[in-house]
Amino acid sequence: MATMESLISLVNRIQRACTILGDYGGDSGGAAAASLPTLWESLPSVAVVGGQSSGKSSVLESIVGRDFLPRGSGIVTRRPLVLQLHKTEPGITEYAEFLHKQRERFTDFAMVRKEIQDETDKITGKSKQISPVPIHLSIYSPNVVNLTLIDLPGLTKVAVEGQPESIVKDIENMVRLYVEKPNCIILAITPANQDIATSDAIKLAREVDPAGERTFGVLTKLDLMDKGTNAQDVLEGRAYPLQHPWVGIVNRSQADINKNVDMIAARQREREFFSTSPDYGHLAGRMGSEYLAKLLSKHLESVIKTRIPGITSLINRSIDDLESELDHLGRPVAIDAGAQLYTILELCRAFDRVFKEHLDGGRPGGDRIYGVFDYQLPTALRKLPFDRHLSLQNVRKVVSEADGYQPHLIAPEQGYRRLIDGALNYFRGPAEASVDAVHFILKEIVRRSIGETQELKRFPTLQAEIASAAYDALERFREDSKKTTLRLVEMESSYLTVDFFRKLPLEEEKGGDPTVSNVDRYAEGHFRRIGSNVSSYVGMVSQTLRNSIPKAVVHCQVKEAKRSLLDHFYTQVGKKEGKQLAALLDEDPALMERRQKCARRLELYKNARDEIDSVSWAA
Repeated sequence: MATMESLISLVNRIQRACTILGDYGGDSGGAAAASLPTLWESLPSVAVVGGQSSGKSSVLESIVGRDFLPRGSGIVTRRPLVLQLHKTEPGITEYAEFLHKQRERFTDFAMVRKEIQDETDKITGKSKQISPVPIHLSIYSPNVVNLTLIDLPGLTKVAVEGQPESIVKDIENMVRLYVEKPNCIILAITPANQDIATSDAIKLAREVDPAGERTFGVLTKLDLMDKGTNAQDVLEGRAYPLQHPWVGIVNRSQADINKNVDMIAARQREREFFSTSPDYGHLAGRMGSEYLAKLLSKHLESVIKTRIPGITSLINRSIDDLESELDHLGRPVAIDAGAQLYTILELCRAFDRVFKEHLDGGRPGGDRIYGVFDYQLPTALRKLPFDRHLSLQNVRKVVSEADGYQPHLIAPEQGYRRLIDGALNYFRGPAEASVDAVHFILKEIVRRSIGETQELKRFPTLQAEIASAAYDALERFREDSKKTTLRLVEMESSYLTVDFFRKLPLEEEKGGDPTVSNVDRYAEGHFRRIGSNVSSYVGMVSQTLRNSIPKAVVHCQVKEAKRSLLDHFYTQVGKKEGKQLAALLDEDPALMERRQKCARRLELYKNARDEIDSVSWAA
């Protein structure tokens, strides 16, 4: 059966592992760890909250029975102090250990105070700034109960000299980050000689725990209240009721501290104060720092036992998520040149698969190529200026110039050829436009494919090299495609389809005489017939090119891109030396940091799982 000691010790060990591996709640891991699961925030804890000069430090020292906390004016606690108390067998010498100095035992508690101050200054400097990075202190003593407390910076209303104006809000935000967690037990410290309605600790506790289910109220300085007054209404739960009983504390006075009055003697004096007090004698059994420590320890054990199933479920779920993300991020790159070359080729193949999926319909993008042939090319062909080229005025001009000094005898063949050549030349524009349109679509697909190849996200340098090689290859494919499509246009000009003209009906002349005079041959109707014949022929060629240009473009660009997009890159990368290969696999620093954070967080969760498994949960 899990004992109180083993339960609290279990959480202590997990908390220490959290801090070592960078998990202490909030934005503890910075931007790279912002979305990582946090185990720290799921662990039950007791957060000590109070305003400056509320007696917060004295309460902690009373519970421990030792002077060990820094003292002074202004903000003394500037980093959270995770105080883990371990009860030892009688006769064992008391000692303290810091997580950041695990092999060093402190038996002089004045040195503990100095170490806390030095470790605080190491992170925050001397500027009275605050930091969310906790200090872990474990105290082993026969005079304590098993308990973990988190001492937080004292709430304040005014920034002191050397502090930014934001310090008041910064401290409140840090404290709130702890106490708003549903697993946090709030130890709200309030001096009895202050109106409880103005208590910073109670005000904050009321905001995050309005029902008072997680809040333990502590009244300090009961011995300093004005004569004739007492705090019975508060301690008996009438003035400010909580789900848990209020506890009164009598701390050492400043004079006692200055005289180094022994803490054990101070505990005895506290017991005598309550037992002999006419105001609090009936409450003496549940007053004082010793009772408070036992009360908190028992409640913390109960909360831990209740929360363990949920924590175990969180741990198992987080391990699965972290392992999945590490698989997604990829394992560290090998240093062997052969393995690096293999990795590069595998990454290229992964990119190539994504690229082909876009073209073949598995991913969007390839359909845009069909759009070029189905809409853009036909539209461009329809908009060619054949009406102007085959206008009556231009037909007369071209035919007349083609005849020269000798008018044509039967049919104006040279005029026909010039009109057809001029018309066919217009097809060059749509042909080149189709090539360029497909080229830009392919470039966009390359860009998207690189971004969608998850394996490549780790390697920005390799991404850039693959993109450059692919763009170079597409440029070569475009030049070849342009030559091929323009050659199709030129072939139409090189040899006209004779059968088309043979099937044209002959002009019937007046009186059925096939002989046509020169004057008649230059009549308006004659030129209109020529323009109509050329228009019909150009229409036939347009339909032919509308079918053949897509074939050429797909063959020269799309098919080649699918077949040999990175062939030249493969040849070049095979010639590279080890350092050059390593440079290609130079990872994104942010991704490397993310992988490291995930690995450390995974280690934490596995350690926590092992710790929980090591405890017997038998009823």
